[in-house]
Amino acid sequence: MAEIAVPDGSWTFNGELLRIVPGSDKDIDELRRTLGEVRVPLEAIAGVAFEPARKGGHLRLRLRKGADALFDVAAGALGPPADPYRLAVPKARVGAAEYFADEIRDTLTVYQTPGGPCDDYLLPVPDVPISASAGDGAALFDGERVRLEWTGWASTEKEKAGPQEFPLSDVSGVEWKPQSGMGYGTLRFRIKGEAPSARPPQKDLRCVSWGIQRFGGATALVAAAVLARLPREQPELPAAPPPVADDVHDAVLRRLAELGQLHRSGVLTDEEFATAKQAMIRRLQES
Repeated sequence: MAEIAVPDGSWTFNGELLRIVPGSDKDIDELRRTLGEVRVPLEAIAGVAFEPARKGGHLRLRLRKGADALFDVAAGALGPPADPYRLAVPKARVGAAEYFADEIRDTLTVYQTPGGPCDDYLLPVPDVPISASAGDGAALFDGERVRLEWTGWASTEKEKAGPQEFPLSDVSGVEWKPQSGMGYGTLRFRIKGEAPSARPPQKDLRCVSWGIQRFGGATALVAAAVLARLPREQPELPAAPPPVADDVHDAVLRRLAELGQLHRSGVLTDEEFATAKQAMIRRLQES
């Protein structure tokens, strides 16, 4: 068993399961406190790395696409201190963090764990009902309906329109982005039959936006809860090659046999036989 415990939290790996527990420090982000302990099965892990920095570094976990709704909806945009799959490591524990990462990588190699997308979620999806507020609104999801309620920070347009509510069956997608630079952080819902909104987030009635909180509290968990209950997009399968017609296949094989006989009897030179043979093989491949 491998374990590393630091003020930011603890990671414990027993060869089959990675147990992630946030630290008890008051500075631990709201999202991680709300999420609590996370148990990651080995088959959900795509990779792990230790990223060194001047004062230590971070352990970072990568999950397979489709294994965890939160990991998918955040799309790598969660950073410290909100990302549950990143552990801040002080300089004194760098060696332990590198050893920990090696242990997981070696286990992945031994068991030849696949790295491709998952057909089903391998981590529990957020429970419902669930709600979170940030900036100009609050998002509430009970498993069947999404409701957006506006706060005193909402624009005049949102206040006049009032709370927005729509059934999950009308939702075609959900997007979550953190606040960055001068831009807004957003939790945005796409509705079937509606064109993507070109309105700024503070005026978009399908969007909760915030301009101060970096990661918008627990809004990413609401996004994950909705995403997990939407139908999965089915990947397009490559088109099956057209079947080889038996009559063409047999005719080409007969012609190759005839060419071989003509070559052996001296009717065709080596060069003529090679040219004709290549032409027949190409025809067989194209048929």
